[in-house]
Amino acid sequence: MDELKFRRQAYEDPHNQDPEFVAQMQESAENQAFVAELKSLNAKLTHALKVDVPEDLADKLILRQQLQQHHKQRRQTGFLVAMAASIAFIVGISFSLLRLGPVDLAEHALAHVYHEGVALQVDQNVNFSQVNAQLASLKNLGHAKFTEQPGKVYYTSYCDFQGVKSLHLVLQAEKGKVTLFIVPIEKRMVLDNTFADGKYQGMGFEAGDAYILLVGKDKTDLSFVKDEIKNTFI
Repeated sequence: MDELKFRRQAYEDPHNQDPEFVAQMQESAENQAFVAELKSLNAKLTHALKVDVPEDLADKLILRQQLQQHHKQRRQTGFLVAMAASIAFIVGISFSLLRLGPVDLAEHALAHVYHEGVALQVDQNVNFSQVNAQLASLKNLGHAKFTEQPGKVYYTSYCDFQGVKSLHLVLQAEKGKVTLFIVPIEKRMVLDNTFADGKYQGMGFEAGDAYILLVGKDKTDLSFVKDEIKNTFI
């Protein structure tokens, strides 16, 4: 067994009793120390994970996993960085601490689109007065509202941007549908004017006391909806 295969198996299961693995471990004190260190880390992780599980933990873990997967694609991380990210994910940082860190709005917007794919399949035929009623319940938006119907609205729902209650809409554009997020502005948020991954294009801008994020498959559709928002949202 070569050194790389040995280390991979050690990361996967430091308690591995495969004869070839055990023989490789016993070949050197360094290998023995490496496996012992991983066993110690596993024990610490097991102890750290023995905590009460919040009711909404499953949803938060799914969304966090989507964010991490997208983050890996954008930065094209190698094997070692991916392994470190996995360990960091297992160890975790408490959700209360995560809410204090910077919020990459682009990554959150893309993750929400993937995680809530059903939003692109339904037709609730939403009236702008219903959207205004939802906007009124968001904090720090002042009197933000739509003055008229911003085109066809298929879907509306609340969503969470790292602890900030926001609004998730799906609108008709010229060629297809565009997902729209209205997020109350906070200083810790980071807004990109444009962003993208392998499937979607994105656009961000400010409107009053809100960050507006648009996600779709066609740039012209994003521009079309941006014009609609600027003409109807105050």
